[in-house]
Amino acid sequence: MKVLVLGGYGLIGEAVVGRLLRDGHHVAGLGRDVVDAERRWPAVRWIAADMSRLLAAEDWLPVVTGMDAVVNAAGALQDGPRDRLDAIHRHSVVALVAACEQAGVRRFAQISAIGADLSSADAFFNSKAQGDRAVASSSLEWTILRPGLVIAPAAYGGTALLRALAAFPGFIPAVMSRQPIQTVAVTDVAEAVSRAVTGSLPPRTAVDLVEAEARPLADVLSAFRAWLGLPKAKVVPMPAIVGRLAAAIADGLGLLGWRSPLRSAALAALARGVTGNAGPWNQICGHPLQPLEATLAAMPAHVQERWFARLWLAKPVIFGSLAVFWLASGIIGLIRQDEAASILVSRGVSPNLADMSVVAGGAADILAGAAVLVRSLARPALLAMIAITLFYLVASTLLVPGLWLAPLGPLVKTIPMLCLVLVALAVLDER
Repeated sequence: MKVLVLGGYGLIGEAVVGRLLRDGHHVAGLGRDVVDAERRWPAVRWIAADMSRLLAAEDWLPVVTGMDAVVNAAGALQDGPRDRLDAIHRHSVVALVAACEQAGVRRFAQISAIGADLSSADAFFNSKAQGDRAVASSSLEWTILRPGLVIAPAAYGGTALLRALAAFPGFIPAVMSRQPIQTVAVTDVAEAVSRAVTGSLPPRTAVDLVEAEARPLADVLSAFRAWLGLPKAKVVPMPAIVGRLAAAIADGLGLLGWRSPLRSAALAALARGVTGNAGPWNQICGHPLQPLEATLAAMPAHVQERWFARLWLAKPVIFGSLAVFWLASGIIGLIRQDEAASILVSRGVSPNLADMSVVAGGAADILAGAAVLVRSLARPALLAMIAITLFYLVASTLLVPGLWLAPLGPLVKTIPMLCLVLVALAVLDER
């Protein structure tokens, strides 16, 4: 079959793409940034498009024409500079369903979410339910799948945070540690999609995909710690205000383009519990989905998982430190402009050129420090930091020959900064 997977390089979408390829289908994937996906999945025909801009059936017709099935694994957690929930979850889905009906697409699999509800005051759950309603009211052979907490070998967002908290040194910090959680393996979600695409599930079915029993978040974190091979540690409940403060900071960073799993929408989802009804799926397939223990056993952790878990929380510290250092460097340089310029003048630089150099250097530092806080500008800002640092090293060496090898000379001061910037570049692409 020819199958289109929306969000085909995401946590769930990538597993779905892999499963459909193994089943022998011809797969097309759609997403905003498909360059990396094209390298990793060359067998897939990738389509670069932003769902939030495809809001009419005519926009979707060229994409879905000729397809036998469509899988919608796209979504966003919260509104932000790149994400508009109402457009992605509702308006675009309404247009997509209409296009599928016009193009003669047979089957439609919608990856929804546990807790999707038209009466919910939360924008994520409400908009997801709006999209589900558009699918359910169509003439297509549709299936709506509502996964619980999805566990996969890949980790970013909420699952990355779980690993990081589980690997926390000495103890495991947790907000709302008693909230009930039901997990599901990403392989089981991909299996359900595979069945929906081939028509082996009852048509027009909406079903939760969750393990049989719920467990508190504290037990999930402890299971992840054991999976990582780390010594047992006590789960320490954090005060609610810690969660609210973290959410407020994360929401602010969200305005700058950073998709933190600690945003208020994620905490709202945790507050209601991530639980569903496992019964309907068990009746359809005759067996329960695998529990968390089996999911983790099927994807054993190695050294790279432990490195990732231990270092993941360092990412905001690295970027925050770089921003503070470069902003402070630029501001102090401008405040003490006369002193800085006098040093250059003492080395033979003309007063006017010295003043201009200090102002330009301070402005460059401030711009780099501010830009690194904006997700879309972070990479060019880091590259600019490398260039500026090397320029300072060369300039200081030319002005004071031999100083660069002194015990506290420019070279010694430059190496740590370059190392920190290179580490930031290395972790920037981690989602």
